[in-house]
Amino acid sequence: MALVKTGLLMAGLTALFATLGLLLGGEAGAILALAVAAAMNLWTWWNSDRMVLSMHGAREVDRRTAPELVDMVRDLAGRAGMPMPRVYILDTDQPNAFATGRDPANAAVAVTQGLLRALPREEVAGVIAHELAHIRNRDTLIMTVTATFAGAISLLANFALFFRGDDRNNPLGILGTLALMILAPLAAVLVQMAISRTREYEADRLGAEICGQPLWLAAALQRIEALAQRIDNHAAERNPATAHMFIVNPLHMHAHDRLFATHPSTANRVAALRRMAGARPPQPPRGPWR
Repeated sequence: MALVKTGLLMAGLTALFATLGLLLGGEAGAILALAVAAAMNLWTWWNSDRMVLSMHGAREVDRRTAPELVDMVRDLAGRAGMPMPRVYILDTDQPNAFATGRDPANAAVAVTQGLLRALPREEVAGVIAHELAHIRNRDTLIMTVTATFAGAISLLANFALFFRGDDRNNPLGILGTLALMILAPLAAVLVQMAISRTREYEADRLGAEICGQPLWLAAALQRIEALAQRIDNHAAERNPATAHMFIVNPLHMHAHDRLFATHPSTANRVAALRRMAGARPPQPPRGPWR
């Protein structure tokens, strides 16, 4: 269901972009718009992991510098049936984590110093399992594509008045063009946020299956949210476009769902995990966190 919903939302985003190009430049405009979006997506797909890790000052660790963390990631990746990702640590006190990379063979998991200090090992395992779920589901690619489309739509809409605003043959007219400049980026952002929230629920579900204990992840989400609301993440504040990548919004947003929220309500996520825990016996925990 989550995959179908994501597909429909991405189709809507693509249609919105093509329609905007059509209105501004006719059939040639629609083709050009899609060609530009494809080029932007290719570039960000290839470079997104390096860009994001650099933005947050991430440093790569290995078994020599962070043996417990690396062993945990390796064990959970094995349970998920996926390659071992690279492991990074962010030097920030806010507990949080994210995954990045164009595919499971070229992926990375990044956790903050605050996460490793504030959470018990079981909850850290739940968080890492959630991030591995994003990688296995290729959410990093999906979110890169949607973010690029949303940015391209906003850029194209900014040129709407310049290209067609004075054209008497413009079916939209001046007022219609102005409305398009406002509503098209708004619609793109809404679709992007809807996809992000959909993928978070699915990563929670799969992450709970990977670690075998839904309540570990539920407890981690509650603890991270409570601390993230009080502890600044300066790198995230400087780069708010990356907020959707974190397991919990790092930008001090309120706990309930909002129109422009990149994450679903933590309370709703915890409730879903608790229902999952009650629906079937948990798998026996095993790994270096025990």
